[in-house]
Amino acid sequence: MPAAPPAPVEPVKTSAKQPPAAERVYTHIKEAVLDRRYEGGTLLTEGDLAEAVGVSRTPVREALLRLEVEGLIRLYPKKGALVLAVSAQEIADVVETRLLVEEFAARKAVPASAQLIARLEQFLEEQRQLAEAGDLAAVAVKDRCFHAEIVKHAGNEILSRLYDQLRDRQLRMGVAVMEAHPGRIAANITEHGELLDAIRAGDAEGAAQVVRRHVSRVKVLVRGEDR
Repeated sequence: MPAAPPAPVEPVKTSAKQPPAAERVYTHIKEAVLDRRYEGGTLLTEGDLAEAVGVSRTPVREALLRLEVEGLIRLYPKKGALVLAVSAQEIADVVETRLLVEEFAARKAVPASAQLIARLEQFLEEQRQLAEAGDLAAVAVKDRCFHAEIVKHAGNEILSRLYDQLRDRQLRMGVAVMEAHPGRIAANITEHGELLDAIRAGDAEGAAQVVRRHVSRVKVLVRGEDR
C-alpha cells in the first residue's frame, strides 16, 4: 500500500515588526518638530506624548533624552520638554557652514556627470510637484536633497558627513521660511533651475555665485529681515 503523501505545510504568517517603542516616540517628536507641528516654545509632556504614540512613559523618557542631546528640546524635570526655537546664532552658523560646503561642492561638481544632472532634474521636478500639492514639509526635504546631491558628487566624504549633520536644522528652517514667505517656494525652484543650468553648462564660478545668493537669502528670511 503506497504511503500517504505528506500533509501540506502551512505557510508561516508573519506580521510587520514595529520599531521599538522609544524609536517610535523619537520619530514622532522629531518629525513634528522639523515640520513645525511642534513649534519652538511648545511644552511637551510625557503623558501627552505617551498617549499620542500609544506607549508607556518609559520609552518617552528615552526618546526625549536623545532629542535633548540633538539640541531640539530642553528637559525640565517634573514639567516636560520645551521645543527649542531656532536662534539667530544657529541660523548664522548654519548659513555660514552651508556656504563653505556648498560653494566648494558646486565648483567641484563641474564638469558634472550625466548621473548628477539626471538626479538634479528629478529632484527639481519632484519639488515642483510637491509645491503644487502644498506639502511644505516634503518640499523642504526635496530642497535639501537637491543640494545634498551636489555635495555628494563633489567627492569629499568628510564634507558630505559634515553636511549630513546640518540636515535637521536645514529642514526646520526651510519649513519656517516657506510658511512665513509663501512666494519663496517658487523663487527657490527658480534658483535651483539656475543652479542646474550653470552646472549643466560647466560654469563652476556661475554655479558658486548662484549658491551664495540662494543660501545667503535663507538667513535674511528666517530672521524676518526680508526687504
